[in-house]
Amino acid sequence: MKVRSSIKSLKKQPGSQVVRRRGRVYVINKLNPRWKGRQG
Repeated sequence: MKVRSSIKSLKKQPGSQVVRRRGRVYVINKLNPRWKGRQG
């Protein structure tokens, strides 16, 4: 799966993790939950 640029920019935030669950790409951030994202 291609990762969208919106997800890549979220990846740069401190504390964010990129996780694959059920074929979807999620960005989760425990430090600042505002930086959440989903693709797919």
